[in-house]
Amino acid sequence: MAIKSMTKICDNMRNCWNDIVNIGIYHRLGLVPVKEASVVIAVSSPHRKTSLEAVQYAIEELKKSVPVWKKEFYSEPSGSSEWKENKECMWSTNHKLNNDIL
Repeated sequence: MAIKSMTKICDNMRNCWNDIVNIGIYHRLGLVPVKEASVVIAVSSPHRKTSLEAVQYAIEELKKSVPVWKKEFYSEPSGSSEWKENKECMWSTNHKLNNDIL
């Protein structure tokens, strides 16, 4: 599901910015240490403005629509852990649209 959603984001980017040459979106799997990036997005185009706008679009859409979940591990108390949802995500219980409906 995540790859399908990211492919759709790439297709939308190409439709919005026709001078994009290459797109790379990578989301890390497994343990990601604190302060390390979990997502890398790269866009090449003849013009910097296109690339910057497209990268911003990609990260916002990825946060809203790609089904990626994270589990945080804590050293205190006693090595507990917790699954976290992305607050920007459309199906999040904390998403603004969901709270407005409730």
